Amino acid sequence: MKRAALLLSAVTFAALGLPAHAAGAVTTTNGCVLSVPDAGSTTPQKICYSLFRPAGADARHRVPLIFHSHGWAGSRTTTASSFDAFTKAGYGVLSFDQRGFGEDGGKARIENPAYEGEDVAKLVDLVSKLSWVQQDGPGDPRIGAIGGSYGGGYQFVGAFTEIAQKHKQVFDALAPEITWWSLKQSLAPQGVAKTEWDVALSGAGANALPPEVLQGLATSAASGTWSDGSIPGTTDLDAFFAKNGPQWQVSQGRHIDVPVLFRQGITDELFPLDQGLKNFAGALTPAARARSIFVGYNGGHVLPNTFPLTVQPSGDPCSEKLTGGGTFQTLTIRFFDHVLKGKKDALKGYGAYHLATSGNTCTTTRSVTPNASYPIGTVATTEVAGAPLGVKVADGPLRVAGTPTLSGTVTALGVNNRAFYALAVGTTPATARIVQGNMLPYSSRLPVNGVATTIELPSVAVDVPAGQSLYVVATGTNDMFAGFGSRTPGAVVIQDAKVALPVVS
Repeated sequence: MKRAALLLSAVTFAALGLPAHAAGAVTTTNGCVLSVPDAGSTTPQKICYSLFRPAGADARHRVPLIFHSHGWAGSRTTTASSFDAFTKAGYGVLSFDQRGFGEDGGKARIENPAYEGEDVAKLVDLVSKLSWVQQDGPGDPRIGAIGGSYGGGYQFVGAFTEIAQKHKQVFDALAPEITWWSLKQSLAPQGVAKTEWDVALSGAGANALPPEVLQGLATSAASGTWSDGSIPGTTDLDAFFAKNGPQWQVSQGRHIDVPVLFRQGITDELFPLDQGLKNFAGALTPAARARSIFVGYNGGHVLPNTFPLTVQPSGDPCSEKLTGGGTFQTLTIRFFDHVLKGKKDALKGYGAYHLATSGNTCTTTRSVTPNASYPIGTVATTEVAGAPLGVKVADGPLRVAGTPTLSGTVTALGVNNRAFYALAVGTTPATARIVQGNMLPYSSRLPVNGVATTIELPSVAVDVPAGQSLYVVATGTNDMFAGFGSRTPGAVVIQDAKVALPVVS
């Protein structure tokens, strides 16, 4: 009873918008709201937050509010100084612990609309009652959102939940970084588990994840095959992750119709560039895309990756280019100023993709789909583990930005056949390096013979200089899928192969 009374006191105290303490010119309030119970429980789940009110914000001078949350296994930000750039720009900020982390307890459902979606909705209801927050109507505060990785996931589930419940756009602008379109596509493309990431994520979130999900990720990591419940006694991760991302929301007919500032890591091995590109193309209405900006940078979720030879640069030349020397945070504030405050700004680049090349220059394009095809003959892996094999696609100079594909007729006579593919740049096949680190798999559980197939290659941005060539590289193993190539010896051979490239003129 005493604990319940304390929790109720915190919720009521915060809902009144009264300060817990003041830090300089910014007033900080800590509190919790009550949300839906965890699965199998009847006890409401607390969702705790820190609220930062900028100097001068009151009932006569209302300001927009920025939501923020943490990455996987993290916790909310409780220090006002961390948001100085936003509060000095005249924004309130609410940073919150996501279910399963920080002060919240409970179990993480990984941005499930029925759980984390409801949690965000409760926080929206809270700020809709604050006298100093700008309101667009009853239950409709003026809101932007920031955060990366898991802190990008809450933005989508929150925005889509408000659309589903209120049948209107409540979030007014989003700025998600390095987040996903589909968790299964990210964690197990073609059903092949990214073993290193399965281990890393389940280890970091061991106390927050439901036991059956931990078991499923452990099974995936041990076998190299996504646990889909087809083997008796194993977890059906497909069922658990079915609704946990924009892909499902879009399948339900929902689209976000407000401006979004995307930032996606091109060297990101967990949520690669293609996940951001699919969000830009699929999650937004055409009108919203025209008012949005996409930035790809060299960075994100990156683990050491040594086989095959690869290039893993770091840098964000496009944010610098768009802002005239600033950072992505600079770009975010200018974007929010334009969208949330209606300020006129010379900021350009709306409706376009701005992608960092492997050499850390910035390429701007309106399309990331292939527009040129190159026949390359036969692409094959070795029959057993060995050096990657490269086939020339084209000579430089050449600029590529977007998502290439490899197509042809596939023959693989083993069982559980696997091969991994990427584009590479160099002077010879032996010395060519994988562009921006990523490879994607082809997988077939049964033998195939002459089956027409199209394989999506990792999305990239690269300038191939004169004197060097672009290659497609094939290998039977890759670090991100450690230890899990084909189950039986045998080459994966693609005949009459063609590579389709998004060439930027």
